[in-house]
Amino acid sequence: MGFCLPVCKILRRGKYFVLILLSLSVLAWIATFSGETVKSGQMSSATPQTLVKGDSLRDKLNTWTPAPDHLNTLAPKVECPEESPLLQGAVKLSFESTLKLKDVESENKGVAEGEYEPSDCAARQSVAILIPHRSRERHLLYLLHHLHPFLQRQQLHYAIYVIQQAGDATFNRAKLLNVGYLEALKDYNWECFIFHDVDLVPENDHNLYICDKQPKHLVVGRNATGYKLRYKGYFGGVTAMTKDQFLQVNGFSNTYWGWGGEDDDLRIRVELQKMKIVRPPADVARYTMVFHKRDSGNEINKDRMKLLGRTPQVWRKDGLNSCLYKTLSVERLPLYVNVTVDIGKPQS
Repeated sequence: MGFCLPVCKILRRGKYFVLILLSLSVLAWIATFSGETVKSGQMSSATPQTLVKGDSLRDKLNTWTPAPDHLNTLAPKVECPEESPLLQGAVKLSFESTLKLKDVESENKGVAEGEYEPSDCAARQSVAILIPHRSRERHLLYLLHHLHPFLQRQQLHYAIYVIQQAGDATFNRAKLLNVGYLEALKDYNWECFIFHDVDLVPENDHNLYICDKQPKHLVVGRNATGYKLRYKGYFGGVTAMTKDQFLQVNGFSNTYWGWGGEDDDLRIRVELQKMKIVRPPADVARYTMVFHKRDSGNEINKDRMKLLGRTPQVWRKDGLNSCLYKTLSVERLPLYVNVTVDIGKPQS
């Protein structure tokens, strides 16, 4: 027993020592594991910091001011001025019998498939010019000769569409213009539409071919009427309406076969929508009407007054939403897009 006591004490102390060593080992292992966890957490938190830096870099790129055009060809265009510096005012018009289509094409190298856009600035409006047509090639040539440079001096993004009525049925100007509107929108989301007779040539480029907050009538006077308005309320010849304005009135009526009435019908539609017709100054909105005899197949519409009386009742269902036609061809010629259509015949 005397010998056992010291030995037992030593053994007990050894056990305690071993327990202490084990405890220290466990603590060391925990400390090591915790350190790795902290490092791992620090690495994970670095990832969002990198993304933030990337966002900051993108912000700097987005707010970067581009270099001048001669240093950076990808720089965005500056918007064209409200009044183009290229305008000339009233010009003397000429209608030479020797003029050829190739001459007009060579004078308008910047026009491709009837479309033009300023090279040095961003146009304030995109405009589609719609010209109803049949058997008036000479008039069309004269109009193209003067209209292309006229529109280019106004620094517009524009395209000219000529809508040809196929066949020998009575001419329907209004329906052709509805077709032009619908077909042009297949090419581009045009902001403004100019409905333009082929025999009227503008004399003054201050007569801007752009749309306004209200429908605009551009022919205040022409040479054939002593440069006076034909009659109060006249809304024909050349008119300008935004895409939404024309849609709001449901376009033109499709039922006016022959000459007369369709422009007055459009005026009634405009008035029914509480819109007001605006006009440029009389000394600016001047046109030369190229002389011609009345076309065969475009005789005076004897039913026009009766049709006008029905406009308030039928405008919602007679117009763009009921314009039926068959597109026969779409030719993208150098100076214009030629759309040939079958629009049917008058109902007997």
